[in-house]
Amino acid sequence: MKITVIGAGNVGATTAQRLAEKEYGDIVLIDIVEGLPQGKGLDLMEAGPIYNYDCKIIGTNSYEETEDSDLVIITSGLPRKPGMSRDDLVKVNTEIVKSVVGQAVQKSPDTILIVVSNPLDVMTYVTYKVSKFPRERVIGMAGILDTSRLRTFVAMELGVSLENIHAFVLGGHGDTMVPLARYTTVAGIPVTELLPKDKLDAIIKRTRDGGAEIVGLLKTGSAFYAPAASIVEMVDTIVKDKKKILPCTVLCKGEYGLNDIFIGVPVKLGKNGAEQIIEIKLNQEETEALKKSAETVRGLCTGICL
Repeated sequence: MKITVIGAGNVGATTAQRLAEKEYGDIVLIDIVEGLPQGKGLDLMEAGPIYNYDCKIIGTNSYEETEDSDLVIITSGLPRKPGMSRDDLVKVNTEIVKSVVGQAVQKSPDTILIVVSNPLDVMTYVTYKVSKFPRERVIGMAGILDTSRLRTFVAMELGVSLENIHAFVLGGHGDTMVPLARYTTVAGIPVTELLPKDKLDAIIKRTRDGGAEIVGLLKTGSAFYAPAASIVEMVDTIVKDKKKILPCTVLCKGEYGLNDIFIGVPVKLGKNGAEQIIEIKLNQEETEALKKSAETVRGLCTGICL
């Protein structure tokens, strides 16, 4: 496999590190800042003898080296700063994503695109429009990260293993995300039987605010360890054709009653990308929350000039 990571900042570089350590294939790390991807790429190569990975890692400022990539991961864009919402980033990151996608798909017309740039749902829409790829090959990473945060907070509250927690967070990657308490289980036990409503509500709120909480603590940047781990989980199931069902941002064409909108839903991932949207039964409250989230995303997409 050949995997290109666009953006050599914290998310991109950490993703490249984790991909190298798992030896999925050769890695191209690209950034507009001269020396940055080259330095980080060389540093990662020099860690190979210690961590016992033999993949080739190239740092570059040119898209020539990205040619014929099997996967392209887009992390480029400005990160959030304290006081900024993901939505504040729409205009500036739209221009960045338009540029990098156009150059990437020219060199790798058969690749699968994984979008990480914020605001995630909108940037996935931008990527789809610019690339003109089929919807199966344009996938946004958000639900896995949001779900991981929900699982973490539930495990912390109950004092149990993180491995015991299974959950789904659907909807847009932002304030209108839809954490599904009804589908959250602890070793198969519904979390609603283990935690009172007020505790669950507090966990759901913290999940929605998870990114902002880290931005507020770091002050000069945003989360990168958990986002990188979420990207790698997507890569793992695609490269190994696992058919794993994960919450991802994809284009809905009638699923969940939603049309022509990129939103987080359960997706079966495999070697062909987003191979199937899994429709789970939602109650009226959950359905309305998902539709509200979709309309918020649609509103942000409406004002974009492509």
